[in-house]
Amino acid sequence: MTILRLAAIALLLAPATVQADAAPTGGATVTVVLSGLRNTRGVIQACLTARAATFPECDKDPQALRATVPAHDGVGPVFRHVAPGTYAVSLFHDANANGRLDKTLGIPNEGFGFSRDAPVQFGPPKFDAAKVVVGTGDVTLPIKLRYIL
Repeated sequence: MTILRLAAIALLLAPATVQADAAPTGGATVTVVLSGLRNTRGVIQACLTARAATFPECDKDPQALRATVPAHDGVGPVFRHVAPGTYAVSLFHDANANGRLDKTLGIPNEGFGFSRDAPVQFGPPKFDAAKVVVGTGDVTLPIKLRYIL
């Protein structure tokens, strides 16, 4: 009889667990619109972070939102349920879909871009140059890809 009671309790608690694991609701949607794509090979790897210390390498930020989408001009990643705050987006055209920005002698040989088209001068831009404020309304960010090589 004890096993039956435990099973009944588990069944009663199950809906609460399902609801807790459900996708978050609320927050803004941040949509990236790409331009300047050299070709449609591979994917676009993107991240949105609120941490200046980890920008533009969001892999060091466990709180960053990440997205991978097929490489197409005009189409970019969409970040949903973004809490209000200050963020920056960095992305790159992973033409060979190997999951990293390929470089030759430290120079990227795949396209890259940042929110607010933050300028690149002897290295990636600082967070402040790329930051955007996200409130409760949806945001569209145009980002132009740049290719050095």
